Amino acid sequence: MTELTKEIHRRLTFAIISHPDAGKTTITEKILLFGGAIHIAGAVKSGKNTRAALSDFMAMEQERGISISSSVMGFEYKGRKINLLDTPGHADFSEDTYRGLSAVDSSLMVIDSVKGVEERTRKLCEICRMRATPIITFINKLDREGKDPMELLDEVERELATQVRPFTWPIGQGRHFKGVYNLMENTLYLFRPGEVLLPQDIVALEGVLDPRLDELVGSSLATKLRDDVELLHGVYDSFELQDYIDGTVSPVFFGSALNNFGVRELLDAMVGLAPYPTPKIADERSVLPEEEKFSGFIFKIHANMNPKHRDRVAFLRICSGKFERNKIYYHVRTGKPYRTANPTAFMSQDREIIDEAWPGDIIGLHDTGTFKIGDTLTEGECINFRGIPSFSPQIFRVIVNADPLKEKQFHKGLNQLAEEGVVQIFSKPHQPNVRVLGVVGQLQLEVLQYRLEHEYGASCSYRPLDYNMAHWITSSDKKALEEFLDNNMKRILVDIRHNWVFMSDSEWSFERTRSNNPALQFYSTSEMQTSRA
Repeated sequence: MTELTKEIHRRLTFAIISHPDAGKTTITEKILLFGGAIHIAGAVKSGKNTRAALSDFMAMEQERGISISSSVMGFEYKGRKINLLDTPGHADFSEDTYRGLSAVDSSLMVIDSVKGVEERTRKLCEICRMRATPIITFINKLDREGKDPMELLDEVERELATQVRPFTWPIGQGRHFKGVYNLMENTLYLFRPGEVLLPQDIVALEGVLDPRLDELVGSSLATKLRDDVELLHGVYDSFELQDYIDGTVSPVFFGSALNNFGVRELLDAMVGLAPYPTPKIADERSVLPEEEKFSGFIFKIHANMNPKHRDRVAFLRICSGKFERNKIYYHVRTGKPYRTANPTAFMSQDREIIDEAWPGDIIGLHDTGTFKIGDTLTEGECINFRGIPSFSPQIFRVIVNADPLKEKQFHKGLNQLAEEGVVQIFSKPHQPNVRVLGVVGQLQLEVLQYRLEHEYGASCSYRPLDYNMAHWITSSDKKALEEFLDNNMKRILVDIRHNWVFMSDSEWSFERTRSNNPALQFYSTSEMQTSRA
């Protein structure tokens, strides 16, 4: 086995996805805790605990208790190098999550046992299914009174159009929650609630017929567990690893991340089941991780991760070959050489300089404005990876600089935050000084205002726009496209990559325009577009 193959087989790169408040960031911390990457966990939204979640490094995230930006964390566990992405759960930041999913090989989906399958969970699972991304499911908050576990399994299969295979099973629920039983190992794990430090008193029993089970959880819960296990064995087929790898079956785990219930079993299963780096699809061909020559793509850009240094970091997913510090690579979009002296590995906001990295790794490149989301680095080949589009916004505003004395800071901040993907910025062809913002939700506008003020010392205000739909347009008929642009100039915008965008005020208006212009193609994402010359 070559060094490259050995390193590929060690890698595990996955994203954590969920609906807001399902406990995603909490379980991220507990995975890091059990993985030995941290030694004490912080509470995300506890008024009694001033420690903020490790992955939510931005001040606004810490104040609101939500994840706004994807965080990357790397650590070693049981012989595998784990790269973990904690993605935003809030719908207003769905694009950041979609881009994060393009950079991973599997996902961990967190579901609130009280609320069951929610809207964002459905959408994120759909994105994973589109890419055949394997999903492991963690049903959280079993320490609260919630839905019946059997009902939850049925709901997951029905709502998410996937098959499930329970790996662990809860013992009790709410006030009577005692722990989880591992169906694969016939082992019982009991935990103490309210642990902050890593618990050391895990009790293991062999099989549900062990008489000590009644002593530890009570006769009533022991009898129910035995009945449940018998029913589960009768209802669900045996687990086949390939079904999970193909994305058609999801292993299910139960627990309470806040109280450390079930997290160790979850992490151990991910290490044993989750795939090592998989091929990535480019426009030109499929790129295999085992290829000798390096390739990778930028899926995220973040400015001011360290407010003291006002730096800007591009997040690179390595797809093939070996990445080496100080080596000259080819920047496909610009056609220019690129060399980085200080590539970094992440532990949330903490970073360390590395000399090499392998397929599956996510590294940070110091960026002075060189990169845009979707850019590719190679050893000379022209490759453009798919799956990193801009989506059609739902809210549009004209942004105005509220302080003319801070013009330079305003434009610098606006451009950098747009390149990060915080918002989409459009311009009007005949009014280049007018900047139009496009966002999925209102919270993105608040984040932009907040970050402009606190990171760049600039302020802004918004003016309404009469349109609420955007479609990227292109045509092989150059004359038809030019005529359309001339006739609809008031409704035309240009995006940051110089693509034409048509604005509409209703679905009816858009459909009428499309039917009247059969020579044009209209798209709800930018992924199909080529830049305007």
